[in-house]
Amino acid sequence: MTTTPYTPAEQAAVYRAIAERRDMRHFCGGEVPPEQLARLLGAAHQAPSVGLMQPWRFLRISDPALRQRLHELVEEERCATAEALGERSDDFMKLKVQGILDCAEVLVAALMDGRDAHVFGRRTLPEMDLASLSCAIQNLWLAARCEGLGMGWVSLFEPEAVRRLLEMPEGAQPAAILCLGPVEAFYPRPMLEEEGWRQGRPLEELVFENRWGQKP
Repeated sequence: MTTTPYTPAEQAAVYRAIAERRDMRHFCGGEVPPEQLARLLGAAHQAPSVGLMQPWRFLRISDPALRQRLHELVEEERCATAEALGERSDDFMKLKVQGILDCAEVLVAALMDGRDAHVFGRRTLPEMDLASLSCAIQNLWLAARCEGLGMGWVSLFEPEAVRRLLEMPEGAQPAAILCLGPVEAFYPRPMLEEEGWRQGRPLEELVFENRWGQKP
């Protein structure tokens, strides 16, 4: 492997995928061919991981009854979240927060069991296993965008309920329900900005130099 930079066109394609990636909630059915799904999961599997532990596990949900039950668990948490939001509960309930019943594929991304045996890079930061899984999910997300597929990360669920539903071993932990498939269009901006829920902050507000809060 050489250190030769990508061509300008290749660089532009990478940055375009990053800029146009969206957390999708609206899908239009269709399908993801097996060879395409294998490519996307292959991209996920090439993610970096702490101590090369590769903590990710992906469960493809092909059973319609399981998909329906996941949808119900998300709806339960959606209502609980709305209650916790207080005065913003009505606005929250107007948002579409999942596409589990509409998308072509549903994947549950989880952390493996037995993670305590992996100490390299995790002695003081045990959450690096979740960071590693997040890198794998981001790889999958960008690869999907490159191939014209939408993906949405759903985190509104009770982890223990999903773990039991999918018969995961003790110590395994579901971290994301991923909705994947064709979409009619990608949102021009993040959906929560489009819906007026929240505006993203500019980069210059989030970059410091030497000490917290000190501007470059």
